[in-house]
Amino acid sequence: MKKLFGGRTKSIFIIAILVFCISIISTGCSSKKEVKEVSIDDIVEKIKNEADMSNLKEGDSDKLKKLYDISDDEVEEFSLHIASSNIKADELLILKVRDEKDLSNIEDKINKRIENQSESFKDYLPDEYYLIEKHVLKANNNYILFAVSKDGEKIEGIFNDVFK
Repeated sequence: MKKLFGGRTKSIFIIAILVFCISIISTGCSSKKEVKEVSIDDIVEKIKNEADMSNLKEGDSDKLKKLYDISDDEVEEFSLHIASSNIKADELLILKVRDEKDLSNIEDKINKRIENQSESFKDYLPDEYYLIEKHVLKANNNYILFAVSKDGEKIEGIFNDVFK
């Protein structure tokens, strides 16, 4: 009577099982997305060190709701900085969205703010209107950056570097 698995057949079978297991394990690992957790305070601190924020004042959750229609329950944390004068368009908003599925909705709310500001400044203050048109709106995982600033590119670079 022959053995069910001869020496050579047994080796091929074991190798096939090992290849199968390794491919399952590597496929499972590669599909996972690594999410870097970052403190918004750390991001703001880095931006303050590199960009001019001297004409901005901090906003609270009431101001976030008034300007963007974004409520506390939509975000985990945020930092809002707005121009101290209504004749300036500078703004900086960094927020962490509670649920990634709400990201698009919050970006829509920010875009509504951009439209409103554009209309307000378009014929009134062309230099400020230019800043609004050159705004930065960027998302990385659950984080969103919105900046209206002469240092917009620099702020965007800092935001990108934080997540590397």
